[in-house]
Amino acid sequence: MVATDKYNPHEIEPKWQKYWQEKGLLRAKEVEGKKKAYVLVMFPYPSGDLHMGHLKNYTMGDALARFRTQQGYSVLHPFGWDAFGLPAENAALKYGVSPADWTFGNIQQSKESLALMGIQYDWSREVTTCLPEYYKWNQWIFLKMYERGLVYRKKSLVNWDPVEQSVLANEQVIDGRGWRSGALVEKRELEQWYLKITEYAERLLNDLDKLPRWPEKVKAMQRAWIGKSVGAEFEFPVKGHDLKVRVFSTRPDTIFGATFMVLAPEHELVERITTPEQRAQVAAYVAAARMKSEVERQREDREKTGVFTGAYAINPANGKEIPIWVADYVLAGYGTGAIMAVPGQDERDWEFAEKFGLEIVRTVEPPPGWEGKAYTGDGPAINAGFLNGLYVEEAKKKIIAWMEEKGIGQAKVNYRLRDWLISRQRYWGTPIPMIHCDKCGVVPVPYEDLPVLLPTLKDVEEIRPKGKSPLAAHPEFYECTCPQCKGPARRDTDTMDTFFDSSWYFLRYTDPHNTEQPFSPEKANFWMPVDQYIGGIEHAILHLLYARFFTKFLHDLGMVEAEEPFEGLFTQGMVMGWTNVGEVELREGRVYFKDDARRSKLEDSQGIPLEEAQKGGAELRQEEGKTYFWKPAVMSKSLGNGVMVGPFVREQGADIARITILFAAPPENEMVWTEEGVQGAWRYLNRVYRLVAENRLELKAQGALKVATLEGPHKALYQKLHQTIRKVTEDLEDLRFNTAIAALMEFLNALSDYRRREGVTPVFREAVLRYIQMLAPFAPHLAEELWHEFHEDSVFNHPWPVTDPDALVADTFELVVQVNGRLRGRAQVAVGASEEEIKAIARQIPNVAQYLSGKEVVREIYVPGKLLNIVVRD
Repeated sequence: MVATDKYNPHEIEPKWQKYWQEKGLLRAKEVEGKKKAYVLVMFPYPSGDLHMGHLKNYTMGDALARFRTQQGYSVLHPFGWDAFGLPAENAALKYGVSPADWTFGNIQQSKESLALMGIQYDWSREVTTCLPEYYKWNQWIFLKMYERGLVYRKKSLVNWDPVEQSVLANEQVIDGRGWRSGALVEKRELEQWYLKITEYAERLLNDLDKLPRWPEKVKAMQRAWIGKSVGAEFEFPVKGHDLKVRVFSTRPDTIFGATFMVLAPEHELVERITTPEQRAQVAAYVAAARMKSEVERQREDREKTGVFTGAYAINPANGKEIPIWVADYVLAGYGTGAIMAVPGQDERDWEFAEKFGLEIVRTVEPPPGWEGKAYTGDGPAINAGFLNGLYVEEAKKKIIAWMEEKGIGQAKVNYRLRDWLISRQRYWGTPIPMIHCDKCGVVPVPYEDLPVLLPTLKDVEEIRPKGKSPLAAHPEFYECTCPQCKGPARRDTDTMDTFFDSSWYFLRYTDPHNTEQPFSPEKANFWMPVDQYIGGIEHAILHLLYARFFTKFLHDLGMVEAEEPFEGLFTQGMVMGWTNVGEVELREGRVYFKDDARRSKLEDSQGIPLEEAQKGGAELRQEEGKTYFWKPAVMSKSLGNGVMVGPFVREQGADIARITILFAAPPENEMVWTEEGVQGAWRYLNRVYRLVAENRLELKAQGALKVATLEGPHKALYQKLHQTIRKVTEDLEDLRFNTAIAALMEFLNALSDYRRREGVTPVFREAVLRYIQMLAPFAPHLAEELWHEFHEDSVFNHPWPVTDPDALVADTFELVVQVNGRLRGRAQVAVGASEEEIKAIARQIPNVAQYLSGKEVVREIYVPGKLLNIVVRD
């Protein structure tokens, strides 16, 4: 209960957190026939104490879940931990603790921070992916995929991170470097496990159209990653060999312009067709290409490189001999790993042909006045034999029919998407449930023997990278019996990519304690799909694509009706903290860094103009007679600019942190954490508290509200209340938290003005109670404290306020009155007032009358329902 007239979050917040815990607020229940809301934030890697950058999406999810509870939904708002992964291994080696101890210590610290913020999760559904009761079902899903032909093993060139001493998927290589370690990635040939995600490529692509509540940017990124291409696959014979080079092209109509061929350095034919004279040169080029990442090789601004094999192919369309080259801009994993090069119609091929002096033949006539190089648009075919005169689409159909008739090719659809390499040479991950037997080959672990458990470490040094899986150093783990022949066998010693863990965790939340199956289909079907998923844009491709793949597979397995996991997706912006870049001098409007490394770079260019230096919100600050350059940067421990949850909440309070986060900017945008924002949140909540505390006795004494009798300012307050209810409700539905809070701030001003003029009345009491309910998703502790002044049970057990339609129909409007274009007064005017009545009312406003006195009215301009401008002259 409100005990004093001073807002004290340190007394209020622990009390109501304990109350919610005891009452089981947001404990999810499957209630048949009741509308449901599954609100989910992306679960984190447990890295220790949390800062406000972590808390932005958690606060958003909590506000939405509380709102849905007030609306009467069955709400599922769970939480868990993406707990496997390399950071735990690195930390174990650094600090001399086991990955498990490090992980669970961090989980405990993070849970304490979440509790301090008043984030209400259903902890009875907590999921931790490194526990056997979770990863058993990773293994179960793997075996189900294996049974259905979606798992296979093959030897291939893979991305090897020399620091992590492990394989990376293509998606985990960024600009040629490992996404975590930053080390230059190497190429190695290893036998690895793959998931055949390409079997689902068409469904993954087409079903993006079923997701209207996903950001278009994210859907565009997924479409580009899947990369569907429609064209033809056909063959070029190799001169002097009983071999053929098979190519895929989206423009088979340009075959007459193919003047050379290019093989990927990894192509199997490179070694077989290279002539003795070219062998050393080709071998050196191939070796160099193996050291480059695919991203680097595909960069548009990169100069083309290549080497001639000495061999020639025969163009089947015209019989011409064309040279076969090797170049790293062609990738082995896309299409067939070989291309017919048509420089007249392809910009990359044109660059290559120009550099190496190769023939260029146009097969599509450019438009008149064309001055460019390769022409990639439509037009009539030229230099193209029986295709001459045909436009592109017609020419494509005709050449494909010709290829099929001649038996040299056929229509084909290709995808940029590759199968998912899941093998990792790490300890802290899910063991792959396969057994290698000399007699029986590769054999799956029987379901009844799951889970295959990780071995217990005797020393953390056992996980130090040695170029092979740490599990290979544990004979007690890998030595086993073949389930088929009962002879001696060896377990697979690789573990799964941790993206496997996060590809179905949202389904486990629906039934987290099931020991017979990953989850009950009945429970999954009650909750799925997730109604609102909240997380970072950095997961737009990998995690979201894999989660969609798993959901479709489990749907096909009959485990869940939903084919898409997330009906709504919201990608929140980052929280920025202030970082001191270094000491500077300001001379003649230019900024000079005093740090040696920066000075040597910047003084060569005479420093940085102050205006340029201050772009992006950067600023100069004076401290003890020195000038420092500060700029906003994404909050992180490494930069030292994180506002840590524990210390902040203990000093300022959780609701202040929540309001600061939610009000600072549109949730999809970056927000800069500032002391001004914190102080503004404190002032706002203090005003709300005092509005109730200072009037609590009078508020309790008020009788029932009789809406029909309201007039004048009382009716105006009632109307403002329901306009605010509509605004806040709509904004919460659209996750526009900042504008919802702005509307509450505006209404708080209206309440304060009304109280000053009219005192405490039944309509004021009604407005205050509804205000507390609307405040509850954003500042739940304060709302609960104030609500209990009037009710014995939780504010979250009372229905969300609904609008009175009659109150939304305004019977007056605010007339703005100008004299010679300058604002001179305002007046409330009846909606049905005539223009003459409005002009008369305007002239009676004292300030307006003053500016009209002794002046000639030249003209009166009335904008209906808004404004009257009176033009006068002396």
